[in-house]
Amino acid sequence: MTFLTYLIKGISLGSIYAIIALGYTMVYGIAKMLNFAHGDVIMVGAYICFYAMMSFGLPPVVAVILAMIVCTVLGVVIERLAYKPLRAAPSLAVLITAIGVSYFLQNAAQLLWTTNPKVFTSVVGDGSVKFFGGQLSISYVTIVTIAACLIIMVALVWFTSKTKMGKAMRACSEDKGAAQLMGINVNTTISVTFAIGAALAAIAGVLLCSAYPTLMPTTGSMPGIKAFTAAVFGGIGSIPGALVGGILLGIIEIFANAYISTELSNAIVFAVLIIVLIVRPAGLLGKQTNEKV
Repeated sequence: MTFLTYLIKGISLGSIYAIIALGYTMVYGIAKMLNFAHGDVIMVGAYICFYAMMSFGLPPVVAVILAMIVCTVLGVVIERLAYKPLRAAPSLAVLITAIGVSYFLQNAAQLLWTTNPKVFTSVVGDGSVKFFGGQLSISYVTIVTIAACLIIMVALVWFTSKTKMGKAMRACSEDKGAAQLMGINVNTTISVTFAIGAALAAIAGVLLCSAYPTLMPTTGSMPGIKAFTAAVFGGIGSIPGALVGGILLGIIEIFANAYISTELSNAIVFAVLIIVLIVRPAGLLGKQTNEKV
């Protein structure tokens, strides 16, 4: 049962990584830029939910919705102010800007909410469901996290395949110029992509802090890096790849913690990524593209 417990815990952690990775993979797939401030949007969403519940006494569901709304607005503002002026800029300029936005959000959080760690109250309670006569116990947070990840993935696949905006996103990911000639508003499409990614980041932040209840201005940094790793692992630009990469990364991290070394678990995670990229440079589900020169 110990192995099964670790496996379920890994899938739960991987589900959080997968939800975060969606923000990276969608923005990269459509705008061809890496939004390294995405991890800090996770932190903002968790803080909004925390204060909505603790200071204003809002129910958890309302607090999560409020966090999603705030993060959605924040995502659009970041895109309009920081990234839109750099549409035609070199990728290095966009990368440096993203790092700058990340540090800005972290320092703004320190000024607003101080650096003292907060104890986050789980939005789904502290109970658990027991199986096999009590030998296997799965917490409510784990169940909700895995279910939320699967629902979000199915909803996003449906959205990008069946809706008008989803088809516009796919067109922009293929060729922005051609999409614009066909009447698609590329700027609006990119803004909607950032909005969706930021809303999902709020959900991921709440689930992350519900499972690991310590909240501080740097909370989103390492999960953001690992989620980016998961997106690359699965094939950045691929929604199913974000799911596969996130789940595998979570399982590898938990098993490395349990059976190898707590200190070396992060190194093992990134070592696996390096090995995978050597064998498959585009990631597990990514498509290899050839550039014509």
